Amino acid sequence: MIRPNLGWRSVAVLSAACLALAACGDDKANSPTPATSGSGAAPAAAGDGVLKIGTILPQTGSLAFLGPPEFVGVDVAIKDINDNGGAVGKPVQIQHMDSGDTSTDIATQSVNKLLTDKTDVIIGAASSSVSLSVIDKITGAGVVQISPANTSTALTTYNDHGLYFRTAPPDTLQGRVLGDLIVADGNQNVGMLVLNDSYGVGLSANAKTAVESAGGKVVASVTYDPKAADFSADVAKIKQANPDAIAIIGFDETKKIVPKLVEAGLKNKKWYFVDGNIADYSKDFPAGTLTGFKGTQPGAETKQDFKTKALAINPKITDWNYAVESYDATILSALAATEAGSDAPAEIAKHLITVSKGGEKCTTYKACVDLIKAKKDIDYDGLSGPISFNDAGDPAEATIGVYTYGADNKLTTTVKYQAGKI
Repeated sequence: MIRPNLGWRSVAVLSAACLALAACGDDKANSPTPATSGSGAAPAAAGDGVLKIGTILPQTGSLAFLGPPEFVGVDVAIKDINDNGGAVGKPVQIQHMDSGDTSTDIATQSVNKLLTDKTDVIIGAASSSVSLSVIDKITGAGVVQISPANTSTALTTYNDHGLYFRTAPPDTLQGRVLGDLIVADGNQNVGMLVLNDSYGVGLSANAKTAVESAGGKVVASVTYDPKAADFSADVAKIKQANPDAIAIIGFDETKKIVPKLVEAGLKNKKWYFVDGNIADYSKDFPAGTLTGFKGTQPGAETKQDFKTKALAINPKITDWNYAVESYDATILSALAATEAGSDAPAEIAKHLITVSKGGEKCTTYKACVDLIKAKKDIDYDGLSGPISFNDAGDPAEATIGVYTYGADNKLTTTVKYQAGKI
């Protein structure tokens, strides 16, 4: 589903739309302070008493399949927040924008619009490379950025003025789980087809380390251009190495790579997908193409209660990739503003870490807000897991799900959910 660019909305507008569709410990002393660079610290963006959240998430481009669950995760959170008093005493406003991908300048245009509109928190992008293309513009303007899906390790040490956070874990964890899984399945020699960007290269490096630590060997790692007209030469390099298993680390171009793997006679190998391409391929490949193949996806199990709320807003949702991470990013923004008593981005940034760990446990927006009103320190444990932001703005612990494809090329079986420290 391609969502329109929506203007600022209050809860009244959102609720009306849903009806019309008829389906609708104390860590405060360790709060982060803005980092400085050669040009100095980010300018302080002033609050105006209304928490404004904007999104730059994929409506178009190579990660467009991630857009619907991410957008709906934000929308479910906005409804939960505004049904329980909003933040800083007023309804939270939301504006959805497209992030596109790195082949366009859509993300920059969207960020410019959100900054012009005095946005306090920007949720997104999904692509690490897209985030890296706009992070300076966002955090340089003194605005908070929270991604529900960035996993590149490059963002852990990025000079973001203390304003960048993410609810998805960096690929040190997913790479470890992926590599361990491949070797645990009895594969000794591994081939990798790797998207040539910060996400693909970073994830493959972490997976390679895990494979080798478990006693396996990466016999071929082929980095490809996602805009290539044909992937036959890349696949040929993998075939020549004769691996037991093939990890495909990429995005939507996977739809072009898989037929080439089949044509090359590599269907007898074990294939592994990752969060960037672990999608529903029931309409893309002949039945049985992916039967038994596996993939990894950051995130805990998506509970039915959340799915029910999400489907009431968008009944066409079929994938749940990063939906709960998007929900948690939105909830945390509102909790931080509420605890700070301000929608000023710098104040929100100071409180994002403190509301995520070290206090009294709470798992819903209402329960957390009630504790804040009672002057208690809180520790929000979200739908995606404990989160517990570290000083780099990364979750200190997270969960990776391992899934298996059925004969219909849909993910039908959950092998396991593996929690781990970052």
